[in-house]
Parts: sequence; structure tokens; C-alpha cells
Amino acid sequence: MSDHKWFTDARFGMFIHFGLYSVAAKGEWIASIEQISSEKYRNYFETFSPIHYDPAFYARTAKEAGMKYAVLTAKHHEGFCLFDSAYTDYKSVNTPIGRDLVREYVDAFRKEGLRVGIYYSLVDWHHPDYPAFQDPFHPLRGNESVRNEKCDFNRYLDYMHAQVRELCTNYGKIDLLWFDFSYEGHSGTDWRAQELIEMVRSLQPDILINSRLEASGGNLGSLLTGSPTPWAGDFITPEQIVPPAPLKTPDNMSVCWEACQTLNNSFGYTADDHVCKDARICIQQLADCVSKGGNYLLNVGPDANGAIPPWAVETLQEIGKWMKYNQESIYGCKESALPISAFGCRTTAKDNIVYLHVMQQPVGPLPLSGIRPEDICYARMLSTGAEVEILTKGWAVDNYPDYTFLSLSSKANETQLLPDPADTVIKLVLRQQ
Repeated sequence: MSDHKWFTDARFGMFIHFGLYSVAAKGEWIASIEQISSEKYRNYFETFSPIHYDPAFYARTAKEAGMKYAVLTAKHHEGFCLFDSAYTDYKSVNTPIGRDLVREYVDAFRKEGLRVGIYYSLVDWHHPDYPAFQDPFHPLRGNESVRNEKCDFNRYLDYMHAQVRELCTNYGKIDLLWFDFSYEGHSGTDWRAQELIEMVRSLQPDILINSRLEASGGNLGSLLTGSPTPWAGDFITPEQIVPPAPLKTPDNMSVCWEACQTLNNSFGYTADDHVCKDARICIQQLADCVSKGGNYLLNVGPDANGAIPPWAVETLQEIGKWMKYNQESIYGCKESALPISAFGCRTTAKDNIVYLHVMQQPVGPLPLSGIRPEDICYARMLSTGAEVEILTKGWAVDNYPDYTFLSLSSKANETQLLPDPADTVIKLVLRQQ
């Protein structure tokens, strides 16, 4: 198993969904949802010309937001490759843009000092040997024109394995490989998963691999059982949800995980999806993930021209402003070993420090359960270093001896509006036991 340390220290990454579906502007699953014919979808290939595809800008934006790594869709379910594969003509170098977009991505992100991840779909709706008629997701499912077509799935697997070999061979060190996805009849041994994962690790010994050779965004796989399969991977990938509690095996061992989330409701660019998460929501999701021992992979979907929508850039910039002063409470942190809790709060921790993420406005002093005043050496506002008084007496606290109260105001019993309504972080330095 690979070393998780860089990954669990990083905690925050950028997901980039980009492909022919970006031209359709209806999300990454549009071929399946609308059951688009190969002939109609071909038009997106012939007109694909993302003149504003600028991974150097993507990388700077990610870095300024406080992200430490990224994952780009080298091939999504549609089968179109953003890299120069020797095994297909269905690739970006054969479109009007005429470029290897994965090459540009890995070079740009490495230049900014960010870790590089590659997403690769195990599914391929373009390949003639990927089953169509009875598949629950294929655009041609139930289409009588393909009912009697003969598929050689092993030939498809040879193709898929060969492309993964290319990605692990031709682009330097790859830090993370993000497979997607498994479902009934297409999971584990169906992918020749042990052969695949052994090949990947032989080429990239330090790589991290996700769980989706046997799992999906909903089915989390065997890592949680404590008896993982040989192809279980290194981390679990819950999708569009932050688990309500830390993910652990039956014997209470922590499992590495990463929640992938969108900035609106779509991974691929969707022109009419205006349900946009603001920076406050994203900051709170990030802190929530880390408080439960997980990572946060936040997605951007560039448009057909390759540009990240301006509203998404602005959101990432706002997250970056918060991270500038509060990153200490994210990087290298994990769930607190102490059962500290307070209304509207999350806790992250490292060494003898607990970071209290206050996300809801308290009235008067802030009550904490699970810790005693004498356990705290001192408390400070993380963003300013200002002292936070630990109250030990007074009419507001005397009746609640089982709680520790923190005063956010210069006057002990008054209400002070939170300096940052998204997430005000209080640093609690604990006495060494």
C-alpha cells in the first residue's frame, strides 16, 4: 500500500472535468441521459477547439485557493481522450485544437509545485467492444440496431490496460490515479483489476489509487470491511456527500477517504446550472471533511472554450483568502481524539492543538463540551493571534460546570459577531499530558 502522508497532509484538491461533453454544455453524462447517437456526438469531436484551455491559469488558481493537488479527466465515460494515445484516433490531438491536453496539464501543475492526479474512466461508450445493448448506462442501451453486435470485452480490456500503461509511462511521475467506476457486472475481476493494479504499481511505485476498481460514489468498497481485496485501492471516494462520521473499519481503524464535490450540481460544464455554492459553503465542507479525517476534492468544469466560469474563479479566490489565514487548521490535520463539541462547530487537530471551527453565531460566550478549562494552555483566534479568554467564573457560566466557555468578546458576557461568518477558527493549545 502506498504512503498516504502527502495526501492526508494536503487535504484539499481540484477536480477538473473537461471533454467533448463540455461542448454540449449539459453535463458529463449527457450522452447517456439523452441517448445521443455516435453520429450526433461526433459533431462535438469535429468542432472541439478549446482556445482558452489554460492549465497554467488552472494551476495558479488552484494554488491560490490553497489546493495542494489536482485530478484531470484524461478520459471520461464518453471515451474521448485528452492525451495522445497510440491506441485510438478519438483524442484531442485529432481535433481542431490539435494538442495533448494532459501533457500541458501535468507540466503546468508540476511547475506550481502541486501534486498531479489523473482520472481515467473504466467505462467507454465509444469503444466498439464495450457492451452497449444491455448496459444500464450506455447511450445505445436497448437500441435494436446494436442488439446482435458481438463485443469482445477482453479486447476492450486490453485497450483500457494499454491506455493506463501509457498514462503511467509517458507523463512522468503521477501522484494519484482516479479510476471511475464499477457497477454490477463491471467490477473487480471483470476489469482484470489485479493485473491492472499490479501493472500500475510496477510503473508508478509511489502512486495512490482510489477504490473504484470495485466501487463507485455510492458503493464504497472493501476498504471499510477491514479485509480489502487486492484491488481495493488506497482511499475511498464518496461523491456529492460528506460522510456524517469518520470512516472506520469494524475494528475502529481509520480509512483514508476523499469527498468529491461540485461547485454547482454538475461535474462537466452545464450552461443552465446556476445553483452555485458560495465560498462559505465550500469552506465549511472542507473543514467538515478534515474534521472527519477526509480530503475535499472540489470540482471545476471548464466550458467548451476551456475557460473556468468567472463565478467559479471568484469562489476559489474567496476560499483562498480564508485559507491564507486559516490553512494551519487544514493542512496535516485530522479528527480530534477528544470529544470536543459545540453547537455549529467542527474540530480539526494535530499534535497537542485543537482547531475549533465556529460556523454558527453563538449568543454570549461559546460553550464547549468534552474538555475542561484546565486542559487548555491558551486559546487564540487563528487569523489574528488575538487572545480568546477562557471563562472560569461569572453568572453566565457558574450554572454549567460541565462546560468550558470561551469569550469571543472583550466583555465576558456580551455577544460578539464572528470575525468570519463562514468559519472563525479558534486555536486551542492543550496542556501536554
